[in-house]
Amino acid sequence: MAPDAHERAFGTGTISLLRADITTLDVDAIVNAANSSLAGGGGVDGAVHRAGGAQIMRELRERYDGCPTGSAVITGAGSMSARHVIHAVGPRWRDGRHGERDLLRSAYRTAFAIAAEHGLTTVAAPSISTGIYGFPITHAAPIAVDEARTALVAPATSLRAITFALFSSGDLAVFSEALSSL
Repeated sequence: MAPDAHERAFGTGTISLLRADITTLDVDAIVNAANSSLAGGGGVDGAVHRAGGAQIMRELRERYDGCPTGSAVITGAGSMSARHVIHAVGPRWRDGRHGERDLLRSAYRTAFAIAAEHGLTTVAAPSISTGIYGFPITHAAPIAVDEARTALVAPATSLRAITFALFSSGDLAVFSEALSSL
């Protein structure tokens, strides 16, 4: 593995951490850090829509009328190497006393459940809500890796590899610490 990558096995699967552009990964599905209107935006969401092209937005508009915070929906991946995009809506951080942790946990859990329901084996996810939504990464990383582990050890899951594609070496270090703590 590259120096900016880490991995750990759970059940019959593996959680990997790497510093990468999620839109370039060749996996069954990437998780998009979407907003509840599913209208595209900045950060990961903007990058996913730019890389995948107009087909993703067309499919979102045809199939869905938004998505509640803590939930997720699936579309094709347009022109990206991935085959699907799972649009997960994480919470905006207020002060940590408004259910933000539970909503973030639910967003990851739902995204991984959708992947398993579709028989997917490889998924890449970003650090949801830690950019413009302001969720502290030190709180988000343990939730993310715990939900990934739970998804990988679930009975009869199709999931074999969950990769967290992280923006910076600092993000990678925080996720690495969280993964080591499991």
